[in-house]
Amino acid sequence: MAFTVEVGPPQISIHHGQTVLISEPDGQVKWPSEKGLYFLDTRVVSAWAIYANGETWELLNGGPVAYYASRIFLTNRTFLTETEIVSPRTLGLIISRWVGGGLHEDLDVTNHAMKPIRFQLEIAIRCDFADLFEVKSNRIVRRGRITTEWSQARQQLRTIYRNGDFTRAVIISMSEGCVYSNGRLSFEVALQPGEAWHACLLYTLEDGNKRLAAPRGCVNEHHLSRHAESLADWLRTVAFIRTSNEEYYRLFRRALEDMAALRLPIEGTNRHAFLPAAGLPWFVAPFGRDSLIAALQTMMVRAEFSRGALDVLGSLQAQQEDPYRDAEPGKIFHELRYGELAHFKLIPHTPYYGTADATPLYLITLHAAWRATGDAELLERHLATAEGCLSWIDKYGDRDGDGFQEYQTKSPVGYENMGWKDSGDGVMYPDGSLVKGPKALCELQGYVYDAWMRMAEIFDARGQRERARELRAKASGLFDRFNAAFWDDELGFYAYALDGDKRKVLSVASNPGHCLWSGIVPAARAEKMVARLMAPDMWSGWGIRTLSMAHKAFNPYNYQTGTVWPHDNAIIAMGFKRYGFHEQAAQIAHDISKAASHFSLNQLPELYTAHHRDDTSFPVQYIGANVPQAWAAGSAFMLTQAMLGFNPDAPNDKVYIDPWLPAWLPDLTLVDLRVGRHKFAIRFWREGSDGSHFEVLDGDARVVERRPFSTQLVKSQSETV
Repeated sequence: MAFTVEVGPPQISIHHGQTVLISEPDGQVKWPSEKGLYFLDTRVVSAWAIYANGETWELLNGGPVAYYASRIFLTNRTFLTETEIVSPRTLGLIISRWVGGGLHEDLDVTNHAMKPIRFQLEIAIRCDFADLFEVKSNRIVRRGRITTEWSQARQQLRTIYRNGDFTRAVIISMSEGCVYSNGRLSFEVALQPGEAWHACLLYTLEDGNKRLAAPRGCVNEHHLSRHAESLADWLRTVAFIRTSNEEYYRLFRRALEDMAALRLPIEGTNRHAFLPAAGLPWFVAPFGRDSLIAALQTMMVRAEFSRGALDVLGSLQAQQEDPYRDAEPGKIFHELRYGELAHFKLIPHTPYYGTADATPLYLITLHAAWRATGDAELLERHLATAEGCLSWIDKYGDRDGDGFQEYQTKSPVGYENMGWKDSGDGVMYPDGSLVKGPKALCELQGYVYDAWMRMAEIFDARGQRERARELRAKASGLFDRFNAAFWDDELGFYAYALDGDKRKVLSVASNPGHCLWSGIVPAARAEKMVARLMAPDMWSGWGIRTLSMAHKAFNPYNYQTGTVWPHDNAIIAMGFKRYGFHEQAAQIAHDISKAASHFSLNQLPELYTAHHRDDTSFPVQYIGANVPQAWAAGSAFMLTQAMLGFNPDAPNDKVYIDPWLPAWLPDLTLVDLRVGRHKFAIRFWREGSDGSHFEVLDGDARVVERRPFSTQLVKSQSETV
């Protein structure tokens, strides 16, 4: 049996939309800590404790029963009443919670003693209304005023925070028989032997004039009525798999549920329109890069996910320069926040535009969504945004006019690094010293190359031939410049980046693997690239590391200097597949699947530490990793896409595949696959060592065509060099 790796400190996290509750395993929120009830980046409840006549309860078991609900079982310790000593473990307390806008909390007490018991059940609640950023930094500043109002008649406690025009409030409504004093809600509980007592607490959340009501139904009776239907609706709209490999099935199924959990509803749309949030608990918010990569990853299982990402990110495309927010006309944002600090512009996340890759990734996602859906109206709706992106790439992405994409913050509080490795120490020289901006990351050149090639295909389809030729010519020039400036013969690998003096940063990292995905690598160099990425200093057996073990800055316990990131590996696997390295792509899928089998619920975290895999090793948690996390979950879908060589071409009424199943995954059936107006079930299987076979079980078999994966894609210079 695989050793189960728990990620993060023991806690219970449940959420829905942008409401998140993080508690101790016994249901309490201790002060001080990072736990609490959060709403729109504000912690509205910062402490919560429950007592029997002043005595705490003892935890038996507790945990989430769904991403939006939890149940916690406790029993009493010894406590005194006016008439007796109540023996331990004679009372049972069940705390049940579910989030749906606000929070519904059920308290159920049962008397298992053979005599009556009367006591005070007390709940101590504190609200600090701290901004999420200040909670994380442990530097909380009280700027406004908190007031509390108790209505005995309405059995309602309302706590309000006001700072100028910024207000947040939590309204707690409860069953009859409650009193409030001295910061505690108190119920008098009198139970005969075997008798049970029940109370509901409803937490309604307010943001100015906007109110999110608590769910009305009790957890054990009604919580399935809405959320389960929502999850069931989601699962009915996504593709899923059947396979004899139970481990891989669990990874894929868990990923579907994680993506369901991270859906952010988009206001003004129907209930099927969502934007993928980045991850729990700290990134339940719109993110440019994360949402776009998650949309690309889920294209095979639900192409409609991309619509929300394109709509929301496009609607907030920068229209003017704002150095404080690193905003420039045409740029796609990095992160949008809703708390007090953002409201008063004390942080630049309103939104913050400190990302160099979200803008080309927007174009890549637009093309991929069009190919998956065949929706010409999608192009019409987002073409102006796309033109803005193309303009930004030329005018601002290339800061010095040398034909490469560079970045450097203009903000006093901006990010030093603006690629996907955006930690402060994410880009370093071989001696471990940090590279300061401006930097030209290798993968940024690949993303822009790919974006230009994809947009050329879109302009061809629209009859704008000259525009298409212009973009292909620009892509061809970038291809040549990149391969001349970034390739290092001695290293046999691409430079991680060019620094501000246009010197190669020759640290061996995972980033050049993204260049394979984009197609900017000549075919003649692909084998060296694959071999270098799969060398022992990079390949752990649990996936490819972010940085070579031979690098002086290698640290497998640090964020981006030697850890393994599932999404990074999935993109690299797609690159391997593009250049015909089917076996290596499947090896990466196997690595990530084996790693997932060690994590609780087969749930991939954002990243993990990985010592080389052998019979005695297992992946090790990275402290602070988000779980669930969108692009970690989405890696399961992208890895499957790589093994199947799946590429839709809905505008031409085609689905291309190039399957290569490894021995560890001898069969896989893809069910409810939607491409344009078609819906399919396709069975894939392996026989001996002669590759993989397929048959269309449901749908129009004439639409499905086997074709080498490299020729399915937007035509790349790599096939001609």
